[in-house]
Amino acid sequence: MEHAPPEAGRVTYSPAYTLVPTYECYNRCAYCNFRVDPGRDTWLTLAEARDRLRQLPDSTSEILILSGEVHPASARRQLWLERIYDLCELALGMGFLPHTNAGPLLYEEMRQLRQVNVSMGLMVEQVTPQLMETVHQYAPSKCPQVRLQQLAWAGELKIPFTTGLLLGLGETEADWRDSLTAIAQSHRQWGHIQEVILQPHSTGHQQPWVGEGRLADAQLLRAVAIARELLPDDVTIQVPPNLMSPTALLACLASGARDVGGIVPKDEVNPDYLHRHQMRDQMRRAGWVLQPRLPVYPQYDGWLAAPLRQRVDQWRERLAELVS
Repeated sequence: MEHAPPEAGRVTYSPAYTLVPTYECYNRCAYCNFRVDPGRDTWLTLAEARDRLRQLPDSTSEILILSGEVHPASARRQLWLERIYDLCELALGMGFLPHTNAGPLLYEEMRQLRQVNVSMGLMVEQVTPQLMETVHQYAPSKCPQVRLQQLAWAGELKIPFTTGLLLGLGETEADWRDSLTAIAQSHRQWGHIQEVILQPHSTGHQQPWVGEGRLADAQLLRAVAIARELLPDDVTIQVPPNLMSPTALLACLASGARDVGGIVPKDEVNPDYLHRHQMRDQMRRAGWVLQPRLPVYPQYDGWLAAPLRQRVDQWRERLAELVS
């Protein structure tokens, strides 16, 4: 079925690149393609990161710092946080805009990273505690209250924030509503949530758990409709184009999604799935205009410290030239 875009058919994306400080993670989520066991990964060095960043095209604005989690009680936790901070500082110094998603952080850790990030993020995934008995049985940082605490702290600290749901883990539609309602309540209190990602779980070759299989397109559209119903209008709904068919993507846009996330050379979480370079042409043929954006939305520029704001202002001028 064809879906016609609204009159103002703009869809945003972030020209991004991902740096992974470490793939090691003390959680063992049953569906994860990303992690390796603690102590079995060589951490990314600043020299390696600098070499990678030097090779990026001029259009790349966002550097996503995406990390596995070092246990909060580990003697290496402080070193891990310093590595993330230093990578963000490096990216800023080279003209990029960092956005960190490194799992749940302590309040003081969030406060420190706020100094070198224009925005941050953490997926709520689902607020139902039942998943702690199944796919998150060996993943203590996936405790719903821990994730929701991050939203509250981000609000208190005035951190522009991205969160979202992971769909297809064995949860129900009622669970979707509960999770989206919790996110909406946090945003109404603090006004800090830029985007909510609706990410369908997809299996990869490394996964021992396959769940109930790929989320049907109709279910994904239902999730978008519920999100648009429950979330405030100023929260953008994001869907990942590399985890759905082109038909489903266009249908999600027609249902209220308006962002397709970071378009990166390599998907670090789902390496089996390549970004579809033909997505732009498909969207244009359907009447949608794909427009670059920064990892911080304009309404949050005033929350940023002066050095971050100066870098963002420079990028906004560049973007204005690109879309004019």
